[in-house]
Amino acid sequence: MKGIILHGGHGTRLRPLTHTGPKQLLPIANKPMSQYCLESIKSTGIKDIAIIIGGIGSNKVKEYYEDGKEFGVNITYIEQESPNGIAQAIRLCKDFIGNEKFLVFLGDNIIQKDIVEFKKEFETDDASASILLCEVDNPSRFGIADVQDGKIKKIMEKPKDPPTNLAVTGIYFLTREIFDIIDRLKPSWRNEYEITDALQILLESGKKITYYTITDYWKDTGTPEDIIHANQIILTGMKPYFHGIKEDRVSIEGNVMIGENTIIRSGAKIIGPVIIGKNCEIGSGAHIGANTSVGDNSILIRCNIEDSIVMSGCVIDCKINIRNSIISNNSEIIEKNENKKIFLIGEGSKISL
Repeated sequence: MKGIILHGGHGTRLRPLTHTGPKQLLPIANKPMSQYCLESIKSTGIKDIAIIIGGIGSNKVKEYYEDGKEFGVNITYIEQESPNGIAQAIRLCKDFIGNEKFLVFLGDNIIQKDIVEFKKEFETDDASASILLCEVDNPSRFGIADVQDGKIKKIMEKPKDPPTNLAVTGIYFLTREIFDIIDRLKPSWRNEYEITDALQILLESGKKITYYTITDYWKDTGTPEDIIHANQIILTGMKPYFHGIKEDRVSIEGNVMIGENTIIRSGAKIIGPVIIGKNCEIGSGAHIGANTSVGDNSILIRCNIEDSIVMSGCVIDCKINIRNSIISNNSEIIEKNENKKIFLIGEGSKISL
């Protein structure tokens, strides 16, 4: 089998974080969200992976993953000139797939369930497709499967009146039959070629589609709130380590991960789960609270941060409480004058003071 990761799209719900790069490279627990997809595919034994790229910052994807050797896989890049839907992106991979069965991951899906057994079953089954489903609280946001008596009866995209709460996750096991179906598709009301429409046509053609229901954690990280929640879940499951330097009078509690050459100064307090990358400085008076990720080469002094993501190269030096926030790479929050605040704010930014 081969694997596909969809790494395109504009990420409009995550602006301004996505003005300079794809949303799938946004970090969760200091690792790009698409890397979790790659690692999940690799865990099944699949080594040949195509990454579909397009839009802002596609070059950053290539720079990060390169040829895949560092991650133990072989990566092929395929360009999608315009984001016209999941089905169109999959169709671009026809030559890459050849005659093999394949596994598709949307690059912003985070899953904790091991899918090795699902892959083994699909390899030996005669099903034309197999999809992973998950119960959700807001089914109208997703593609939905109507399941009755253990069989899928219908698959629909974002229905106004969902018949079930079983969302079609962004993880699909497929055969090359899907390519002929996609060639017959017409654009949806969103002007996209929908994979749910292709799967529905497979059903109507009498083809067999199996499914698995995920009861572990799954998240489609389409909003800042989704990313912060996924960050919390992943941090909670990580094993603690300390590769940095700790001065006297430092308080560290709970599940904490500290990278190489990071210095924790006297008077700093860290309450896990927290991950702090390499070459950071956590200065006196800093309080890094639960569910927080801090990227490499960042400096945090005097601030109080919880339930947030601070990316790489950031400087925060002021008495400020930060909650439920995402601070992008190379940002600075510095207090120079208590009565004067200077902001350089990108489109779509949100600030609460």
